[in-house]
Amino acid sequence: MTGDADLSRIGELLSDRARSRILLALSSGRELSASMLATEAGVGRSTASAHLRKLTEGGLIAVRADGRNRHYRLSGPQVADILERLTRLSPAEPITSLRSSTRAAQLRLARTCYDHIAGRLGVGIMSSLLQRGLLSGGDGDYDRDRADRDHPAGPGNDLDYELTDDGRAFLDHLGVELPGGRRQLVRYCVDWTETRHHLAGQVGRGLRDRFLDAGWLERRDTHRALRITQSGKQVIRNEFGLDLAAS
Repeated sequence: MTGDADLSRIGELLSDRARSRILLALSSGRELSASMLATEAGVGRSTASAHLRKLTEGGLIAVRADGRNRHYRLSGPQVADILERLTRLSPAEPITSLRSSTRAAQLRLARTCYDHIAGRLGVGIMSSLLQRGLLSGGDGDYDRDRADRDHPAGPGNDLDYELTDDGRAFLDHLGVELPGGRRQLVRYCVDWTETRHHLAGQVGRGLRDRFLDAGWLERRDTHRALRITQSGKQVIRNEFGLDLAAS
C-alpha cells in the first residue's frame, strides 16, 4: 500500500536553476553529453555531474553509456509535457544580455516541443493544414473560456483532429514518413508562446524529422530553438504559405 504522491521530491529537483536549465536543454528531445549540459547550465563539469546524478536518481532523465562517454536524455515524453506546462506557469528570467534576448526570440520563432515543431512555425504549419482542408476537426485556436481539459503548454485533449485524404497526399508529396506504431496519428499541444495549437503525434514527429533530414531546419547547439535555413524558408513559403521573419 502506498500513500499520496510526494510532489516535494520533484519540486526539490526543479528548485535549482542549473538543474532546470539542464532539463530545458534536454526537452529538445536529443541526447546531450555531460560537457554540453554543463555549458548550458553555466556550471563546471563536477557540479553538472552531481546535478545529473540527482536528476537520474529522481527519474526525470536517463543516461546511456558510450564507452567512456555518457549521454543524457529525458526519461520520456511525459517529462517534456510537465516541463512545457511549468514553462508557461513560471516567470521568465530577466533578459540581461543580447545573447538571452536572441535566444528568447529564437524560441518563439521555431523550437522543438520534445519530438515535434513548436513556436510560430509549428502553429503556422498547423493553421495552414487546417485552412487547406488537409486536417479536420478544429480551427487551431485555443479559447480559455471554452476549453475543458486543454491548458497552455500542455498536450491537447478537447479536440480530435484527423488527417484527411488530401492531407495524406500532401505528406507524401512532401516526403514525410510517419513513424508508425501505436502512437496516435494526429495529436496537438497548446503552444505556450503563441497560445494556439501546434501539431504533435505521428504527423508532428514525421514533419519535424523531414524538416531536419532535408536541411530545412537545423538544430542549434544545445537549446531547443531551431534555425530555419534558406531552403527551409522557401519550402515554408511555397508549401505552407508562411512568410516568417528572419531566423
